[in-house]
Amino acid sequence: MWRFLFAGLPLNERPSSLVVRPSGCPGLLRVVQALDGGICRIKLDGGFIQADQAEAVASVAERFAGGMIEATNRANLQIRGIGPGHDALIEPLLAAGLGPRKPAGDDVRNLMLSPAAGIDRQMLFDTRPLAAQILVTLQTHERFHELSAKFAVQLDGGEALAMLEHHHDLWLSALLCNGEPWLAFGLAGTPLDTPVGRVPLAQGHALVVAVLELFLDLARPDQNRMRHLLADVSVDEFMARLARRVPLQACLDWQRDASSDGLHLGVHPQHDDRVYVGAAAPLGRLDAVMLRGAAQLAREKGDASLRFSPWQSLLLPNVCRADADQVLARLEGLGLLGSNDQPLAQLIACTGSSGCGKALADTKADARQLAELLQRRGQTLKVHLSGCPRSCAAAHVAPATLLAVAPGRYDLYFRDATLPGFGALQAHNLTIEALGHWLDARPRSPLDA
Repeated sequence: MWRFLFAGLPLNERPSSLVVRPSGCPGLLRVVQALDGGICRIKLDGGFIQADQAEAVASVAERFAGGMIEATNRANLQIRGIGPGHDALIEPLLAAGLGPRKPAGDDVRNLMLSPAAGIDRQMLFDTRPLAAQILVTLQTHERFHELSAKFAVQLDGGEALAMLEHHHDLWLSALLCNGEPWLAFGLAGTPLDTPVGRVPLAQGHALVVAVLELFLDLARPDQNRMRHLLADVSVDEFMARLARRVPLQACLDWQRDASSDGLHLGVHPQHDDRVYVGAAAPLGRLDAVMLRGAAQLAREKGDASLRFSPWQSLLLPNVCRADADQVLARLEGLGLLGSNDQPLAQLIACTGSSGCGKALADTKADARQLAELLQRRGQTLKVHLSGCPRSCAAAHVAPATLLAVAPGRYDLYFRDATLPGFGALQAHNLTIEALGHWLDARPRSPLDA
């Protein structure tokens, strides 16, 4: 959506401010080393990317990383496995308009939307204009560059296709009061939580600015997330201070409807007479051929844009109904997953020991083994395979988690809202085959998709 100010300048002629602050998180301007090479994270505005931009990512990935691309659970893209001499990788991405408005604003472009923003049949209003305003402010308001690279905001328009389980430092969710658009909001949680207040839609930008400035006023240097601050400052105190900066109203008896499961895959109607078509990257991984093919398909059959989702999938919006089946078939022909009936489409796996020094197992390979086992059994299960307790691949607790304890061996947990972490331990030191035997003894379990 927005062009990078220095995109036309060679790297050696850009301002010294291109040196971004130290962080363990990769960014567009900061390649972070992992076991399998460097990682460059490309933050997409609301998950949206134009076809020509996607082709630029594919070309850069081929040239510098063997074509390895990841779709993240924050609807961004990563180029992974980058070799030495990666400085030249950044220039084509900036030239394609994938950089921030200001160099120091790269880390803070953390605003999640529904991948169906503006086209969802259930949306209460189009969140894209407000999102554009917020993203510009995040990048250009110098004080906001002090925020952690993990500090995140969610803007929910009431869409049926919405990730409502990822925790955000500030969330805003659409509601109607007497036919007028408002935003309920909450701190350090999700739109499924009880909101702490509401403001008219026209005050949404002012609210975001006020919350973030107040957070920076109150937080110590070691408190880089809203939940850290609220451990010291009560919500009531925070809200009392916030009310002095922006008019607030109570939000009584409002509850966000749950989103509809599975709408990120397959063909689904938009609010107009067109459809969007969704397909998932297997275990979050694409190659350059997949991404380039999807971009070309979006140009031929859609509006020349793609939308990435927090389910590590992509959407082609604004497709004619008559073309929908062909579009889905071509996406599947590229190696993407177009149906929830495919076991691999229900599995999440982190990078694993093939690319991460902290992982205790090769989770990607083990996930594929699990998918093959489930395919033979005619099952689809919702399982997250994590190589270590950090849970990098899942921003929320999955119904079931296999936590690696050794190569090829996992502890099995079921989600339990009353317990911290992954939930309740069900079995210890399972191989993938042993998990199949464990399931045979339990015809139904929380793993069932």
